[in-house]
Amino acid sequence: MKYSLLAIVQPKRELPLNLTKNLTAALFGLLALTNPLLAQTQNTSILTETDTAIQVSVAADSLPQIDTGAALALAPADTVYPGQKNPFTEAQLREGEDKRFLKRALIPAAVLVGAGLYTIQGNGFYSSHDARDDRNRYAPNFSTKVDDYVFFLPIAYLYGFNAFSSQNRHDIGRQTGLLLASGALTSAIVWPAKKLTNIDRPNGDPTAFPSGHTAYAFTIATVVDKEFRHKSPWVSVGSYAIASATGVMRVMNNEHWMADVLAGAGVGILSVNTVYWLHDKLAKNKGLNTTIAPTVLPNGSPGMGLSITF
Repeated sequence: MKYSLLAIVQPKRELPLNLTKNLTAALFGLLALTNPLLAQTQNTSILTETDTAIQVSVAADSLPQIDTGAALALAPADTVYPGQKNPFTEAQLREGEDKRFLKRALIPAAVLVGAGLYTIQGNGFYSSHDARDDRNRYAPNFSTKVDDYVFFLPIAYLYGFNAFSSQNRHDIGRQTGLLLASGALTSAIVWPAKKLTNIDRPNGDPTAFPSGHTAYAFTIATVVDKEFRHKSPWVSVGSYAIASATGVMRVMNNEHWMADVLAGAGVGILSVNTVYWLHDKLAKNKGLNTTIAPTVLPNGSPGMGLSITF
């Protein structure tokens, strides 16, 4: 069900009726010229408040050429711009489906967290203690601080892509909100779990399970994957490679057990997919879309209407 809020701004001074009609016609003409969707489609669907679709046929050749740069500033973030490939993959369009959420979030997270629990301490066919012993045997002097910073790298190219590419899935504000919400959910899982498990790290420090660094690394990587998966698969590969390297370095630095990083990866993936799943459920993959358009008030005066659809 679609709900709309409409705010109307009325000018302080009323205009003569003839001037009102001419001004209103000019404003609606200006709105049509600045709508980039008219430049790329012949049939535009207009949805009323009852979700009834009305087809309006427009001849594309009869429309003036519209500057793409200007169109980018005026169109909603999820619009497919002229000359741009459709940025939505099938997985993105089906983000809110429960079966998709099960497949892409719950099952991978359960496997990773389950693997962490299975190999915790001295348990499993190759335990966390076995991994620690191999580390001490083959790289006893390994030490680096790179893992404290490298997992932030995907954030840099997330916003870099936003600046230089028109193929971002959501606008920067919404991306940031989704990223912060995912990070908050990750924190809400990681820190209570650390307290509850109360496992010491290999170096003797407390609160090992799960790894916070790894959880946040996979949170960031998964957000980047969701926002730019359609642009290039290598964006996702690079993000997850950095997140995986963060987990490996946590073990190599003797900061975490293998079980800690496995569970942390699962938590990060689960958090992001949950946030995007809920976002799609609540916002229908559109978010709170706003439209400002000229309108005529009941008394015949021109005004501007602000429509918020969610």
